[in-house]
Amino acid sequence: MKKVFSAVWRFAKREAVLCVAVLLAVVSMCFVPPDAGYLDYIDWDTLARLFALMAVMKGFQEAGLFSYLAQKLLKRANGTRRVMLVLVFLPFFLSMLVTNDVALITFAPFALVALKLCGKLSLAVPLVILQTLAANLGSMLTPMGNPQNLYLYVQSGMTFGGFVLTMLPYCALSAAALFAVIMCFRGEPVACDVPAARLGSPFSLAWPAAGFALCMLGLFDVIPPLAVAAAVLLFMLAAARGVLAKVDYSLLGTFAALFVFIGNLGNIAPFRDFLSSAIAGNETPVAVLASQVISNVPAALLLSGFSGAWSALIVGCNLGGLGTLIASMASLISYKEIARDMPEKRPAYLLWFTVYNVAFLAALMGLWALTEFALP
Repeated sequence: MKKVFSAVWRFAKREAVLCVAVLLAVVSMCFVPPDAGYLDYIDWDTLARLFALMAVMKGFQEAGLFSYLAQKLLKRANGTRRVMLVLVFLPFFLSMLVTNDVALITFAPFALVALKLCGKLSLAVPLVILQTLAANLGSMLTPMGNPQNLYLYVQSGMTFGGFVLTMLPYCALSAAALFAVIMCFRGEPVACDVPAARLGSPFSLAWPAAGFALCMLGLFDVIPPLAVAAAVLLFMLAAARGVLAKVDYSLLGTFAALFVFIGNLGNIAPFRDFLSSAIAGNETPVAVLASQVISNVPAALLLSGFSGAWSALIVGCNLGGLGTLIASMASLISYKEIARDMPEKRPAYLLWFTVYNVAFLAALMGLWALTEFALP
């Protein structure tokens, strides 16, 4: 019995967001008993798109594509600033395509290895913090950059170009701010002898590329999303089961549980009316504040059930990924890397992570206030 409890506790700590989402769904069932209508709560197209994209990106990751790209670019870096620019802007740009969590899973550990080989481990804390910011900021630009964007993009009915234009000013300011911060560090000569990264076989690279093209067709509704997910699943069952087993199914489960919770809240009239009136006209700041406590993915799912101001929700949930360590669950990935490799740096990391995040959030909220209240 003790072993079972210990295993459950380890799972709960590892998948805290999933467990909280399931708990909320179960509690909400006490007020709205389960029936066939529960199936209508779940946005199956969003889950299908999310699964297909995660599976394909996991394929690229397992094939070593992102590490190979980083190693090639790092060979050209002959100073600390250039090393930082490469290791920060790689996750910034690639997170627009591969999602912020995949970018950090790939580049945060790679950065620590590179700094060790360069003899510059003193830069580990600021560099990993900037990488985390870069992944969260770059992923704002596109629907496939992070899970909440994909969901809000589908729900809003916006065009791809319209979504990008909504977030472009914030992404551009973020890029300029990241560059300015890196330029504040002292430039020193450095030689990084990073071991050559091995690419997978042509087949291991070709099928994710084909899968990504298929995902884009699903994103633009050329092919039904469920058909895309089914095609990816069947192919991987036949030819890439090892990669399929590594997909983040807990995120899919979190989405499903939150769909049930939000659907039930919508059927509780007093709560629905209160939340709708509280959010109306304040979608962006409410989304930012909610994200600080429950992270931006649950915030997007929750608030979208009570407001149709899609642009404001998209901006708020993206900017809400900055701030606390849990504002974006992707931020925990890089924190865990520091905690495992350099446990003595955890207090410094948490302090400077908060300082950098609050500063970037303040700057971007300033831009939001300018566009919202000052510009015609």
